[in-house]
Amino acid sequence: MTILARRIGQIRPSETKAMTARAAALREQGRDVITLSAGEPDFDTPGNVAGAGIRAIQEGRTRYTPVAGIKPLRAAIRDKLLRDNDLGYTLDQITVGCGAKQIVFNALFASLDPGEEVVIPAPCWVSYPDMVRLAGGRPVIVDCAEADGFKLDPAALETAIGPATKWLLLNSPCNPTGAVYSEAELVGLAAVLRRHPHVWVLADDIYEKLVYGPARFVSMARAAPDLFRRTLVVNGVSKTNAMTGWRVGYGAGPIELIEAMNVIQGQTTSHTSSISQHAAIEAIAGDQSHVPRFAAEFETRRDLVVEMLNRAPGLTCRIPDGAFYVFPSCAGVIGRRTASGRMIETDTDFAMYLLEEAGVAVVPGSGFLAPAYVRISYASATEDLVRACDRIIAACARLCGEKAA
Repeated sequence: MTILARRIGQIRPSETKAMTARAAALREQGRDVITLSAGEPDFDTPGNVAGAGIRAIQEGRTRYTPVAGIKPLRAAIRDKLLRDNDLGYTLDQITVGCGAKQIVFNALFASLDPGEEVVIPAPCWVSYPDMVRLAGGRPVIVDCAEADGFKLDPAALETAIGPATKWLLLNSPCNPTGAVYSEAELVGLAAVLRRHPHVWVLADDIYEKLVYGPARFVSMARAAPDLFRRTLVVNGVSKTNAMTGWRVGYGAGPIELIEAMNVIQGQTTSHTSSISQHAAIEAIAGDQSHVPRFAAEFETRRDLVVEMLNRAPGLTCRIPDGAFYVFPSCAGVIGRRTASGRMIETDTDFAMYLLEEAGVAVVPGSGFLAPAYVRISYASATEDLVRACDRIIAACARLCGEKAA
C-alpha cells in the first residue's frame, strides 16, 4: 500500500527545473556548464524596488496581510490595468498570489469540476496541463504548427471546444515560443468564443512588457470587450521586473471567481510575503525606466542568438516576437549518431547531448508538448550566450559531420 494519491502519478516533474538541476549537479562536479534552461531574467531586481522591500522590513511590515493582498498593492494593480491595458476593475476584482503560477492554479482549482476541459494551445508552458489535472480537469491540447507561428487559429479552437469545455488558456507572449497574438488574431478567436458562452478565457499575460519589433501586446479582455466578464487576466512582476524569487503574481476578473480563488488561497498559502507585496507596489507604480532597458537588451540578445543558432547544422530557428526564449527545431539532428555511437532519437537525447558533450543546458521541447524542438533562454549575459551558441554550433557540426560555420 502506498501513501501517495493516484493523481500524483499523472503529474510530470517540470522539465525546466529538472534540466536546471542536472546542470547544477554537473557544475558541482567541476564541469563548465552554461545554463540556458531557466525562465528568469539575469538582471538584478531594480534598486528602487529592492529598496521598497528593505523599507518594508525596517518599518515592521512583516505581519499577516489580507488573503487577497494589501489594498495599496491592489490599487496599484487596478491603476496599472487601466493605464496600460484600458481595463477597468474594482479592488475586489483583484487578487494577489505567490506568483502568477499560483493565480492560474487557484483559478483552475476554483472552477473545474471533475472531467471538465481546458483547451491549451501547444507548444505550451510545462505546468499548464499538469495544473489542470491536479484540479480534476482534462487538458485538451491543440497542436499549433511553426508554419502558423505556433499560434492557435479559430478553426482549431472551434474543433477543440465541446460541451465539457470550461476554459481556453491563452499565453501571449508565449513560453516557450515567444509567439505574440495580434489584436486581429485575438478578435478571430473571440468570434469563436462568442458562439460558446460556457467557455471562459484565462489570459496569462506575464510576458506583456517583453515584446519586440513591430509586434504589440493586446490582452484578450481588451481585444474583445464583450468577453471581459468571462476573462481572467493573469500577470505579475517576476519577468518584467526581475523579481522571480519575490513571488508576486495577480489576477483580475469577475468577482465571483476572485472570491472563490481567495477562499482557496486562504486555506493554502494565506497570502504572499508582506515584504514582497510592498516591493511590488514600487515595481508596478514606481519608476519604470528599467522596463524599456531590459526589453532592449533582450531584443539585442534575441537577434544574436537567432543568427548564431541558424548557423548550427541541423537547427532552424525562427525569430520570436516576445518573451526571452527561442524555440529552434532540432529535427535536422534527430537520427544522427554521436562520436561514441549513441543515436540521437529524440529532442531529449539532443538536449542531454548538448549538456554532457557541450556543457550547455537547454530544455527539450517535448516538455512543452512539442517534440523535435528545444527551448533556449536568452536571459543570460551576452558573453555567455556567445560561448553557448559557439558550443552548440560545434556540437551540431560534429553530429552532422560538417565543419562549424
